Formats: sequence, structure tokens, C-alpha cells
Amino acid sequence: MKPAIGLPATHPDAILPAVSATDRTTEPGDSPMDLPVTAIPGVGAERAAQLRRLDVVTVGDLLLHRPRRHEDRRAFLPIRGVKLGEPALARGRIIAAGVNRFRGGTRSVYEFILDDGTARLHCRWWNLPFMERFFAVGDEVMVFGKPNSLRPPTMDHPETEKVEAGDEAPLHLDRVVPVHPATEGLSTRVLRSIVWRAIERFGAAVPERVPALVPVGPAPDGWPSRAEAIRTLHFPVEPADVERARERLSLDEFVALLLEIRRRRRNLELHARAIPCGGDNRFIRPFLVSLGFRLTDAQTRVLREIRADLSGAVPMRRLLQGDVGSGKTVVAACAALMAAEGGWNVAVMAPTEILAAQWAANLTRWFVPLGIAVDLRTGSQKEAAGAPGSAPRITVGTHALIQRGATFDRLGLVVIDEQHKFGVAQREALVRKGRYPHLLVMTATPIPRTLALSLYGDLDVSVIDSMPSGRGRIRTHVRGTDALPKVWEFVRRELEAGRQAYVVYARVDESEHDEVKAVTRELDRVRAALAPHSVGLLHGQMPPRDKDKVMESFRSGTTRVLVATTVIEVGVDVANATVMVIENAEQFGLAQLHQLRGRVGRGAHESHCILVAEQKTDASKQRLAIMAATNDGFELAEADLRLRGAGELVGKAQSGMPPMRFGDLQADRALLERARGWVG
Repeated sequence: MKPAIGLPATHPDAILPAVSATDRTTEPGDSPMDLPVTAIPGVGAERAAQLRRLDVVTVGDLLLHRPRRHEDRRAFLPIRGVKLGEPALARGRIIAAGVNRFRGGTRSVYEFILDDGTARLHCRWWNLPFMERFFAVGDEVMVFGKPNSLRPPTMDHPETEKVEAGDEAPLHLDRVVPVHPATEGLSTRVLRSIVWRAIERFGAAVPERVPALVPVGPAPDGWPSRAEAIRTLHFPVEPADVERARERLSLDEFVALLLEIRRRRRNLELHARAIPCGGDNRFIRPFLVSLGFRLTDAQTRVLREIRADLSGAVPMRRLLQGDVGSGKTVVAACAALMAAEGGWNVAVMAPTEILAAQWAANLTRWFVPLGIAVDLRTGSQKEAAGAPGSAPRITVGTHALIQRGATFDRLGLVVIDEQHKFGVAQREALVRKGRYPHLLVMTATPIPRTLALSLYGDLDVSVIDSMPSGRGRIRTHVRGTDALPKVWEFVRRELEAGRQAYVVYARVDESEHDEVKAVTRELDRVRAALAPHSVGLLHGQMPPRDKDKVMESFRSGTTRVLVATTVIEVGVDVANATVMVIENAEQFGLAQLHQLRGRVGRGAHESHCILVAEQKTDASKQRLAIMAATNDGFELAEADLRLRGAGELVGKAQSGMPPMRFGDLQADRALLERARGWVG
């Protein structure tokens, strides 16, 4: 990932650069890792072009081309001993081969029969007739796959490798061998040979990436050197050795990432002078009185942390985490008022027009009586509230705020809501609209501590860990599709009691490839089930003006039921809504289900989230059971990390995190903590 155009890589707010496969501590040209692959014996222009399709350009790229798996070729399984559905490695000679074409010529199967003296194995490739060019009767072949039949023993599309005359036994046979991701024209066998020659020629000269930080010693008491880890990664003595090598290379990635984060933080401290936004309370004091409720202890604590940042010598870079409904908006509003008290303007960026409109409505209601102007800028509209000459101004918007024509005078504070919906480049594009403005990024998707410290290590972290009083309890229920009539009956009772409801579907339109329901198809069914109550429709493909009308009708209570997609997962705050029905709930991750659930329970009445699902897998059953068991977003975030990995919480584009070849943020959290201890 390259720094944004116009922003030097050394700038404190430059995008966190990706740690490349050949990242180094030495200067270019000092390491064999930087040499082109053509420096490897036997690799010419044609082979180099094939390797380039695998994103392998340098010797370092090749040495870090991680094998998909390893095969223990020290003991082949006799064909007569293969078991149904269990991986097996066999070796024999082809005694028959050919292509069968079916009537019409549109389908075919290439098959050869392998004989090892104990039994015969049928190997088949469907609709790949060209396979017959690669094998001939009499060839000695190794095959790896899972038998899908035992009468006779048969494998469909196994991995294969011919045993060539003169093969070096230490490389292809009688050892644990790597199976690398390959490409057309470059087989795993040829690739293995190239990697072997690269290690033989350059492996001993591989430099340490972070020699001063990683205590290297003989395994298992210490860590193997980087050179030893690379050799073991490809050609281990025992299969178990591979994991130790992977861990060593993971540590390199984690340390490099954390060092880069620390560098960014130090650059900010050394080169950026903070804008004085500590405030004098002339806006905050009347604002807090007008709210009509007291801030929670958690909100007050976080505001003290923010005020200290805004008064400090270094621009604030803070991540504000808080569960749905915890009161982050009020805290951010107070931060904006602190900046306004110093005469500075504020920009607030939200990911959707609905959320931006919600922000603008709240801030207009709160700030215009204080003499502060509030502007709304989205792709479809531009509105202003307050006296034309008002100073300062709060500008709320979507991605429109980072477009070329959007400019800000005296920008003192940038607030980004639901930051995980934006890429790092977008975040930094808005910050660059000013001269080192303070930055507050907010998320209602709690991020486990390890990830927060690592992915957002250049940000200080504040957590609102308690909920405002007076909120109704949210009860979560899991129901099968056969219970839908009873679900609609329950919703009708809530509507007759004066409440409102959401009904959520995963898609706008139905797909012919599965049975996932869509809002456009289900709207009439919901209307029939909940008649005579008024039902509205909301999804992301509607024109902005239509979406605004639907939302206003729902907020006012004219529309009693809102049938919607996940466009409502953030920013919709209707205290009278007490029921949310989510159909095909098995299609959603825990974090998204929790966000959706947070749209109810925002008033004093008890609320209900009903998850209607086809629980066909153990994973979906487990996920929905966790949802029903807790309303704690941080517990759910930890569970989501275990079940679905870090990608569901924060993607590479959102965090600015470089791609990891070896490290795994879930499986390697202990290694990540160890790397943090070394980096400090």
C-alpha cells in the first residue's frame, strides 16, 4: 500500500505502509532478498514471467512463498490400505489411461489406473481431456488425494507428480516435501526445485529483519534464525518443525508492524504542533444542562481523557469504543464543543447518508441554540442550520467531505463515526484538510484489546464501558422459520401497544442461487401479516430523497413497521421501536447482528430481537446461541474473532495493516503480545 498522493511517506499521518515480502532493515541492494528471481540458477525470462503470476518477483518473494502444505514422502500408503475420505499418498505405475467422452461431446473424463503391486487406483479428471498429454502408460507417478470410492479405489482430481529418472531423492522423495501454490506452466515439482536452488544459493545470507529485538537461540529454548526458519518452512526434517518456523516468521511480521506504528506515533510527537482546543466551558456547560440527564461515569471519564488530549502539545489521535447505545454521540458532541469554544471548526464524517442526517439532526437540535452553525454535506444534498455568520461551524457529511472541492477553514477537530466502514486513506484524506487537526474515531463494533493495541496502536483508546440509565432491557430470541406465524402475532401485539418494529433482510433482491430472502419480495408478505399497521420499505438502492422520507415517517410514528436491509445497522435512533425481526439470521456475523440489535432498546420499554434462522450448521447454531446469551458487545467481539477471524472485525483496508503471510491475529495472539513486549 503506497502513501496517498501528495503526502510524504514520512508524514505522521501517512498511510501505514505494507510490510512487503522482502521488508528489510538494510539498504536496497545489500540483501540477496532484493535480487530478481533470474539470479537463481535455472530461472530465465520465461520462468520469471510464470513466477510473477504468483507475485514472486525477487529472491525474497520466493523464499517467503509459503507452502500450502507438506507431504511426508518417507512412507507411501499401499493402495490396498486406502480408506474412504481419508487423505492418502500412493505411488505406482500407470497401466492404462485414456479419455472417455459422453454423448454430445460436452462432457468427458480422463482416467489413468495406477498399480503398486498391492491394488489398483483409478484417478479421474472430469472435463479436462488435455490431461492425457501429461501422462503415459508406464509412467511412475505419485498421487495425493481422498478416495471417494473403494469399489474400485478411486480418486477424483488428485494432486499428481511424475517420478522422473534421475530425481534427487533428498528433494522430491524420501523426505517431508513442500507443496507450494503453483500456476499454469509451473508445476509444484518444478517450483520445489527452484526454491531448493534459491535456498542453496542464498539461504545462508538471509539477513535478520529485527536482529536487535529477537533473541535468537537454538530451538526449543530460543528461536531459530530467520535463515533457519525459511529453510525449515520449505524443507523440514519433521512435519512438526514447520510450525516453529512459521511462528518465527510471524514474529518478524508482528515486530515490523509494531515498529512502524511506533514510528508513526513518534513522528507525530516530533513534527506536529497541536491546535489548542481545550475550551473554556462556555458551550459545554449550557449544553449539558439542556440534555436533561446526567452523563454516566464512563462518559465523564472519557471526556476527561479527550479534554487532556485537546489541551496537550500533540494532536489527539484517539479511538473511542462504546457498545451500541452507550452514548458515544454525546461524548463526541462535547469534544466538538471544546473545539468550538476555541474558535475552531469541526468536521464529522459518517459512512451513510442516513447516519449523516441523524448526526446533523442531533447537532442542529443541540448546537444551533448555542449560536453554532451545523452544515450537512452528502452526495445528494447540502444544507445549513444556524445564522449565516455563525462562527464556529460544525460540518457533517459522508465521503463528500473528502472530495476535492470540500475545504475547511480553521479545522480543529475531525470526528469519524463507525470508522471500520472507512479505509485508512479516507480517514487520512479528511485529516489532511487541516493542519494537524485533532482526530477522534468512533466505533460501536468493539475491538478486542489485542487487536485494538496492534491494529490501532497509533491511536490512544478510550472505552465507554457502561450504559446510560433508563434504557429498557433487550431480550434476544432464536426461532426457526416454522415459528414465523407466532413471531408475527407477537409483533402485532407490540404494535397494538403503541410500539414500532423493524424487519430486516440480508438482500435487496432475491438470488436464484439460494433461498436467502430479500426485502423487495417479502414486503407484501410482511404487510399482509401485520395489517392494518403501516409498513415502509428502506434499502440502500433507493434514491436519497426517498430514503429520507421513509426514515422521517418512521421517526414520526406514521410508519409503524420498517422493512429494511442492513442499511439501518448504524445511525437509526427511534426510541419507540421495541421489536426487531431478522430473517435469515444465519447469514450475518455476530458483530453485524449486534449492531442491528442495537436499533431497539433505545427507550424505556423492554425490547425484543428475534433471530429467525435455518440453523443447518454447528457454526450458525453456536453463533446465534452466543447472541441470545449476552448483550455485551465486547464478549461478542471476542467470540466473533474466535469463530470468523479478524477479517470480520477489521479488514486490511480499514486498519491499514499490511498483509500477513505467516501471522494469524487470532491463533497468534500470544506471539503478538510477545512482540509488543519486545517493541515496548
